[in-house]
Amino acid sequence: MLATNPLYITPEDYLAAEEISPTRHEYRDGEVFGMTGGTRNHHTIAGNLFFQLKVHLRGSSCRVFMEGMKLRVEASNSFYYPDVVVTCDDRDRPNNEQYIKYPRLIIEVLSPSTARFDRTEKFADYRTIPSLSEYLLISTDHQCIEHFQRDDHDTWNLMTATEPLNLASINCPIAIAEIYDDTDILPMV
Repeated sequence: MLATNPLYITPEDYLAAEEISPTRHEYRDGEVFGMTGGTRNHHTIAGNLFFQLKVHLRGSSCRVFMEGMKLRVEASNSFYYPDVVVTCDDRDRPNNEQYIKYPRLIIEVLSPSTARFDRTEKFADYRTIPSLSEYLLISTDHQCIEHFQRDDHDTWNLMTATEPLNLASINCPIAIAEIYDDTDILPMV
């Protein structure tokens, strides 16, 4: 006889609770994790990226979302709130959906409490999304960007973040100084 986990939360129950919750939670295969608030630098970086991408993508079939949009990762039975996410897939167009499923670009702004998870388990989950072709990890300790791109052989490669940073998946160059604008984060020496 198989024992069931009495603490398992279904995706449907998670989504229903998340609609009325005053705080956001991420979901990973039956477990729910509360999200903490970010720092001023964290929100500034996410806002800078959102603004640059929104301007660049205006008039295209792509949409950019910031922090409040859930991302469904079916392979890992998970829901995450990326700091910035871009989708260009028509299947993500309905405005009444609580989440998207077909991102092209995901950006996470790192914090000491999330950096390890963003680099390991979360990135492993993200790599299962067929539509995803770029993943950025933005440091808040110093001006450092980890830029991962999926190649034609489905291999993820860490690219050196050069000036300007070129987001090939959406054909968008962004100056690193614009990403860190209005923060007190210093360049790497």
